[in-house]
Amino acid sequence: MIDLYVIPLLKIFFILTGVLITVMYLVLLERKVQAWIQVRLGPMRVGPHGVLQPVADVLKLFVKEDITPVKADRWVYTLAPVIVLVPALIAFAVIPFGTSVHLFGRKIGLEVSDINVGLLYIVSVASIGVYGIILGGWSSNSKYPLLGSLRSSAQLISYELAVTLTFVAVIVMSGSLSMVGIVNAQYNHGVWFAFAQPVAFVIYFIGGLAETNRSPFDLPEAESELVAGFHTEYSGMRFALFFLAEYANMIVVSAVATTLFFGGWLRPFPNVVSLRFLDFVPSWAWFVAKTFCFLYLFLWIRATFPRYRYDQLMRLGWKLLIPIAIANIVVTAGVKLLL
Repeated sequence: MIDLYVIPLLKIFFILTGVLITVMYLVLLERKVQAWIQVRLGPMRVGPHGVLQPVADVLKLFVKEDITPVKADRWVYTLAPVIVLVPALIAFAVIPFGTSVHLFGRKIGLEVSDINVGLLYIVSVASIGVYGIILGGWSSNSKYPLLGSLRSSAQLISYELAVTLTFVAVIVMSGSLSMVGIVNAQYNHGVWFAFAQPVAFVIYFIGGLAETNRSPFDLPEAESELVAGFHTEYSGMRFALFFLAEYANMIVVSAVATTLFFGGWLRPFPNVVSLRFLDFVPSWAWFVAKTFCFLYLFLWIRATFPRYRYDQLMRLGWKLLIPIAIANIVVTAGVKLLL
């Protein structure tokens, strides 16, 4: 009873709580990082150095008037933010945050579930979120949201193909679709897959930026062209759900990059005996630190690179990333056969 229901529910509770708190302060960190890069201070008024600004933002969104356009399709308009958010949260179910720990006399894994098709599960779930964006843009009955949702669907299809092809190269090397199995394969190989598959990693990271609609690929919500894109007509808590989904997806992309390419919870050079003193750091701490580095890179890129034109975005995906990803699979498979 405890192993079947209680422990999984506790894992889900702690993971969701951690994700929501992380999203709150990731928004503050983004504002601070952009301010530092632009030689400003960022939010400073609410709490010491602005540390309570996320709490103020959440309270503001709770009490802000939630407006539904008169000619909108009300049911679809309300459901769309939920369709975007839920896949972003349930993707965490198969991400391993560390090695097993002993608690209450039981060996408990630091993941909700280790299924043998975990990577396929993440790909499947991640592709559902775009339906919420499309429905949100269409149901608003407004031109700018519709254009933004069409852009988003074309962008996700283009870059999801390239990202999925990079997963094939990782699967060939690891021989497993399990997220835990892929981490263990990196331990057995004695090298993180980011060094064995640098091309796949670069393509994955670029595709991850595009799939999460982050700069320089934030065309679906380009303020200079589409006001705010697919969520132009949203306000209050429904807007907050879109906002939450975007940052939750950033965490998912960073966590998957950590798991597939940077050894997950493994310390640097896990097979080197002379670095055994690093084992005193908990496995989950290594995972969190690596994931945070990717999140910081997301924020840094937004403050550094200008937005692509839409034709440049499509050209990069179809004419460059996808052919390189296919060539990488061929080379990886060839090397695997020879060795």
